[in-house]
Amino acid sequence: MIRARLLAVVSAAAWTVLAPFAMAQAPAAEIATPADTYQELFHQVQIRRLFPDGKTFVDATPRRDPAAILKDYRAHARFTDAELKRFVRANFVVPEAGAAPAPSAERTTLKAHVAQLWPHLTRDPVKPVAGGSALAMDKPFVVPGGRFREIYYWDSYFTMLGLKLDGRADLVESMIDDFGGLIDAYGHIPNGARTYYLSRSQPPFFYAMVGLSEASDPAVVKARVDLMRREHAFWMDGEKTLAPGKAYRRVVALPGGAVLNRYYDDRVTPRDESYREDLETAREASLATGRPPAEVFRDLRAGAESGWDFSSRWMADGEHLKTIRTTAIVPVDLNALMYGLEGAISTGCARIADAACVAEFDARAKARKAAMDAVLWDASRGVYLDWLWTGGERIDALSAATLYPLFVGAASPEQAKAVASATRAQLLASGGLRTTTRRTGQQWDTPNGWAPLQWVAVAGLRRYGESALAAEVSSRWLATVEREYRASGKMLEKYDVEEAKAGGGGEYPLQDGFGWTNGVTRALQESGN
Repeated sequence: MIRARLLAVVSAAAWTVLAPFAMAQAPAAEIATPADTYQELFHQVQIRRLFPDGKTFVDATPRRDPAAILKDYRAHARFTDAELKRFVRANFVVPEAGAAPAPSAERTTLKAHVAQLWPHLTRDPVKPVAGGSALAMDKPFVVPGGRFREIYYWDSYFTMLGLKLDGRADLVESMIDDFGGLIDAYGHIPNGARTYYLSRSQPPFFYAMVGLSEASDPAVVKARVDLMRREHAFWMDGEKTLAPGKAYRRVVALPGGAVLNRYYDDRVTPRDESYREDLETAREASLATGRPPAEVFRDLRAGAESGWDFSSRWMADGEHLKTIRTTAIVPVDLNALMYGLEGAISTGCARIADAACVAEFDARAKARKAAMDAVLWDASRGVYLDWLWTGGERIDALSAATLYPLFVGAASPEQAKAVASATRAQLLASGGLRTTTRRTGQQWDTPNGWAPLQWVAVAGLRRYGESALAAEVSSRWLATVEREYRASGKMLEKYDVEEAKAGGGGEYPLQDGFGWTNGVTRALQESGN
């Protein structure tokens, strides 16, 4: 209660302290978010928690000119909570929580149920409203479900796996085109299609989405290769002038000069959608260590870019969010995906007969693999581990990210065999693959399991002939999904793989719908256990 009161009494003056940090950003991050547009009004709505979910107000659309709304707010001497809520509802269209169709009394098969969910999760093209946060979408797309009302980056690859199998290649193509449109507009694919997500991306799966496409028109192929190269340039910005042992945006130069990647965010303010929570975390960090709030905000945002928001992977003490240090870490999964992206660009360039491009990206992939082997591979344990570049050491904490090099083909046969052994011994639970081996209460830690990580593991293990373990992960996960579906009629965002039930933890209630669970379920069913 004391903490809540401390936050609640933060006045509009606090906004004037935070506001300057939103300036002087990278270009895409200069586009106004709800925090920028509504300033003190935004601050008070989020701090007072007028809506249980911090994402509600940032997804609202104004009923009239935003400047006029802010002017009227400032003209009012003081609002009670009830008055402020009435003001917001009078001036904004406030979204309701999205929900999957009510479960029917009779259960169908999982395959049939997923097919029934696709239309419910499909959205029409979006034309932005001035003062709103939605980004333009030219073609239909699929959302995850629940509070996630917009297209999300890495979610969509796993969703597309199921769409393709269910005969919706049209949606696969339109979503690839929508993501291409985001790269054209902003130079990268944001976390999701909202202004408040523009300062960061997410794990770069665009190349894998393109790999699902059946398009063969040479012009389309070339255009998509160009888009992949632009995304690669976003992630590698600053590499050419970076001194060894230094970092800039998303690149880190190792002492020997090799360059790998980290997660980052171009803003140093609280996330719009988790504003109150981020202020609280920064306050706790400051009280504990005196750490500047801007550093904490950056690391929280970078954790969101990772998709693992949040996990013991990013915490200095492996336990408490206030010790988050995401930008100090060179992560296994991101660098494996960058290796996959470089290989995909080389392959695409070969299709369009661009020999110079093939040579460049073959060399890049080769150099990345060597660097990954040097700092991310722990031969003594037989696993890939994240690297603390600020300390020059591997972080001794195993996670499902260790399977990403198998997924992209960056592991040697011997490395893959060792990873498979460690996975069976430490990550395989009765209900599927654990996310980490640590129990912190964060949603990207044990006992939770997540659909995308199951697919990465299964696909990676199969790639290296570890078919028995792949089948074990697949069958255990499908049994967990089936069990929950029979019990509740829902497809959930995450599951407890220790007890084969609904997952927990995180900054928001458990969501159902659910895009990537639907897609991975179909992919695992189709590929067999």
